[in-house]
Order: sequence, then structure tokens, then C-alpha cells
Amino acid sequence: MIQVLHISAECYPAAKTGGLGDVVGSLPKYMNQAGVLSAAIIPKYSLKWINGREWVTVYSGAIRSDWRHIPFSVQQEKGNAHGFPFFVVDIPGLYDRPGIYNDPAGWSYEDELERYLVFQQAVLQWVVSFPESERPRVLHCHDHHTGLIPFMVKHSPDFRPLANTPTVFTIHNGQYQGAFSWKSQALLPYYDAWARGYLDWNNTINPMASAVKCAWAVTTVSESYLYELHEKSLGLEPLFKSEWQKEYGIINGIDAQVWDPETDSALAYRLEPANEKISAAEQIRAFKRKNKQVLCEWFGLPEDKPLISFIGRMVSEKGSDLLPDAYKSYIHAGGSGSFLVLGTGETWTQNEFRQMSHQYMGRVSAVIDYNESLAHQIYAGSDFLIMPSRVEPCGLNQMYSMRYGTIPIVRSIGGLKDTVPDIAEPDGSGRGIRFDNFSLNDIGYAIHRAASMWHNEPRIIDILRQRIMSIDFSWEKAVQQYFNAYRRIGAHIQVAKAQKELPKEQPVAPTAPVKQAVKTELPAPEKAATKQAVKTEKPAAPKVAVKQVVKTEQPSTEKAAVKQVLKPEKLAAKKAKPQPATKEKALKKAASKQPVADKKPAAIKGTGTNPPATIKQSTPAPAPNRAKPVKTTPVKLKTEKPKSKQK
Repeated sequence: MIQVLHISAECYPAAKTGGLGDVVGSLPKYMNQAGVLSAAIIPKYSLKWINGREWVTVYSGAIRSDWRHIPFSVQQEKGNAHGFPFFVVDIPGLYDRPGIYNDPAGWSYEDELERYLVFQQAVLQWVVSFPESERPRVLHCHDHHTGLIPFMVKHSPDFRPLANTPTVFTIHNGQYQGAFSWKSQALLPYYDAWARGYLDWNNTINPMASAVKCAWAVTTVSESYLYELHEKSLGLEPLFKSEWQKEYGIINGIDAQVWDPETDSALAYRLEPANEKISAAEQIRAFKRKNKQVLCEWFGLPEDKPLISFIGRMVSEKGSDLLPDAYKSYIHAGGSGSFLVLGTGETWTQNEFRQMSHQYMGRVSAVIDYNESLAHQIYAGSDFLIMPSRVEPCGLNQMYSMRYGTIPIVRSIGGLKDTVPDIAEPDGSGRGIRFDNFSLNDIGYAIHRAASMWHNEPRIIDILRQRIMSIDFSWEKAVQQYFNAYRRIGAHIQVAKAQKELPKEQPVAPTAPVKQAVKTELPAPEKAATKQAVKTEKPAAPKVAVKQVVKTEQPSTEKAAVKQVLKPEKLAAKKAKPQPATKEKALKKAASKQPVADKKPAAIKGTGTNPPATIKQSTPAPAPNRAKPVKTTPVKLKTEKPKSKQK
């Protein structure tokens, strides 16, 4: 059963334009690894990755949108290449077109509003079709594209069966709120008239504001960004302040399996594993030097100057519009450094970088494109990565760069402030270079600090690279914080304990001990006493197996059942601990305990592992000649049977 369903507009590698796709592509995978089955669902865009996969239709339906009925189907990827169940909603006419938000020419789609309203309703209709006991225990919505789902499950009659399902809304970027006019309300599903106020904000329908009002919990992707939303969130400041009690700031992680310098197939040269002959500093130095040589050969840049790169969307919030003037000022001032740019975005910024590539050939190079493989190579070959963001909810690029030994230059804002302490911090926790104000002077000085350190302090560069490459930015910590948030709002999230506890006790598959326990049929205390008389497979293993079954399934009920069965035999169990002196005494003990062994499967019956059929086949009826080699045993069996019947 899917416990957490992530609903989003992006999911890497199927569809990605920024950090949203990276998060939704990693978070469910690491939740699964932590023992909670999670899945993700996005629209079915006409993109290369999606078109190259095989899909299986799991549900079909139709959605009312104004005067039309729009058919759709929910499809699951065959093979689960993501590492978790991955679904898409196929809506012909709305999403079967190239691009996620824009067409190939860069223009946004005119029916953007209807596309995501239909997508949200299609997802909810599919979830409602689940048997009640198999519905997800949390609906986790990401950004404004899914912001109306918390409202719909509470106040729309079509989706009211999900009213008691906890909803969590994660804000990846509060600058995009998805607001639209009330004139388009006919595109919404039917809803309670008295609930109109949950949709309205400043006389518009604002999906992000509605989600903050209706969701059971609201999370942001860093603690600092949560506080910033209270001060500057395009008019939602009073709303965030009033709903503070259900808000959480959880810093994102990165997929350490994808971003691994030792195994990354996109790199020209990978980081060699540590060994006794070469120190870690020398290995990192060689890794950086070789990959920098590749970049300099590709783009005609000098190797004897620090290489400062920018990777990301060229939009105002990323501060990319400040970089052309900052680079020109630094070069004209005689600064020693070269610059590399990768990304797409606003036309003005793109043209500026194209022009600078010709004007400052050998010092500036720009690639106006989205290229994931090239981004990996730039992270590995650059000396510094610059991020002069106006707004940065979390930021993943600085984590990627540190993972590959590239020192970040960032503005003190949002998640950048939480993840990159300045190298001048007195406690020695510095990871990069920070500047506070969004100005040419501040960013110019930050670039000067970086270049000076590269030329004059190579030893500090080596130490800093080792430090930032050893930082753990994986998802494990963030996943546990999300689980805690789910539980605080009453979601019944169950972690698969067997996956964690079994290796500690028995490093074998969980099915093998269960079979072994059913075969031997004897309770744990008697194993040592009957070791010589009865041939059984490793007596300790059944003991572990029985404990495991009882512990993982229904601990309180099963333990009570086992205690009831074994209670009359406590005294005999204590006496059975020392090894019997003779084979005859061992057989006496085994015979006296045989009725208990016959009742032991009754304690396992409710565990959900369905062993009763196996027990019936493998448990023969007690025979009077079972202890035939010993003459005294039949006499003892006759005297002990009345006791077991009384019990």
C-alpha cells in the first residue's frame, strides 16, 4: 500500500526545469529506503524520457471542466526505473505537447490554468477509486500547481471521501503562487459555497494561499526561507504569520547516488578511491585539475586562472542579470579569473552572455542550453560556483558543487545561508564565500576574495575542498524530519521495521527463519535440551524467527499469546537451561514439552504470514512410539498427557 503520494508538476529524470524536479525525484526514493512506501505522480508531458518508457494503464476516467468532459488515464511506469512507483496522468490535448510550462519558442501555454486544474482533479478521482483501506495516508503536494488539492478534498463533494486524509503542502518557491481571476471559477470542481473564502486572497483565487489555509501542514525547503516568507512573500505575509503553528522548515537533500564523484558516468575523470599510497588531498587535487583541463579545452579558457561558473535559470530571482556587469567590472579592473555560464532564461540575459563570449574571448564563455551532463562536468572542473540569488528557498547547486569539491560563492539568503557558512567564521565551520547585499560592490568583492585565495593560499584551497567534499547532504536526515511532520498531524505512517531490525539479529532473508520455525515446532527453551536427541536445524534461528514475526506484525497481541502458551512451562524452561547429563533426560524433556510445541503456531496465526496451511502439513499427530528407542519415555508420555489436557 502506498503510504505517501507525492503530487507534482516535475520529477527528475522524467521532467525537470529546476530544484522541484530534483526533490520530487529523490524524496520518494529515500522514503522507500527508510521503510515507508512512497510514490510520485506528474502529468504525462510529451518529453523524450517519458516517450521512451513503457507505461501500463491503471485507471481511466473523465473530469468536468466548465462545459466539457475531459477524458484521462493514469499510467504506471513499467519497471520502476526511479526506484519507487511512478505514475503519470495522460490527458490528451492538454499535456501531449513538448515542454513543461513553455513551448519550444519559450512562450508559456495559454491554457496553463486549465491544464493543472484538470490534473489535480484527475489525481484525486484516481485516489478516491482506491479501496478505503488502501488509500495513501498522506497526500504530499508540491508548489502551486497542486495547491488546490487540500481545498478540494475538504470542500468538494466529488472528493469528500478523502476529507480525513492528511495533506502536506511544500513551498519550493513562494514567488510563483498561481493566482487567477474569479472569472475562471467555472473550471473548478463543484465546492461548498460557504467555503469560498478559502480560495480568495485579494479578490483572486490564489492556489498557494488556499493551500496554506487548508493543508494540515505547510513546509518550506529551508528554515531561513520560512522566516523570510513571514517578511516578504508578495502579499501573503499576514497569512504565513497567522498559520505559523503548522509550518516547518526542512532543508532539502541531494541524491548521493546520482551525485557521486567516484561513480559519475558524466565526468571525463572520476575521483579515485582513497588508498594508502596517495593522500586524499592529492587525489582531490588531481581530480579537479584533470576535469578543469577538459573544460578549458572545450571552451578555450586558461588553466592558470581560477574558473568561476554559474549554472541555473537566467531569471531575476537567481540574480543572473547582475552577473554581466559584475564580470565586466572585474575584468576591466585587472582581475585574474575566467567565467563559464550554463543555462537558459530571460532573453536579455542570454543575449548579454552571448555578446560577452565574443567580446571577452578566452575569459568568458556561455552555453545557452539545458544540459545535465555538461552541468556535472562543470561542477567537477570549476574552482568556484557563484549564486547571487535575490531569492533562494533552498538551493541545490551549492550542495552539488561542494560534493564535487567546487567552493561556492553565495549571497546570504534562504537555504544558501543555512548550508554555506563563510570561511571567515571564527568556529572554523566555513564552507565557502558569502556576501550580504545584492550589489555590484558586494559581488565584486566576493569574486576578488575567491581569486586571491586561489592564487595565494593553495593549501587553504586543499583543506577547504576536503572539508566540503566530506559533508553529508544526503536525504536521510530530511526524510526523518518529514516523517516527524506527518506524525504530528496524525498521519498513520508505519515504517517497515523488519527491513531495519532483521539484519541486526539474523542476516538472512525473512522467509527462511519462518519456514525453519514451523519445521522444528519446538519452543525456544527446549532447543538446547533436545539438541542431541532430536535432529533439528540450527535451534537459535527459529528463536530469532519467532521473535521477528511477533515483533514486526502485532507486538502486543502476539506477545500476550506467546506468554499464555508458555506460562505453565516457565518452571520447566528454567530447568531446561543447563545441558542434561544423559540422552534419556533430554528425551523426557522433549516429550513433556511436546503439547506446547503443538500449540505454538496458534501464537503465529495472526501475524499475517499465513503459516497455518504449512503447519497442518508439517505437524504430524503425536504418536505413542515417537520416543521408541528409550523404554521409559512411553510411561512418561502417559503421565504428562493429562496435564496438557487440563491446560
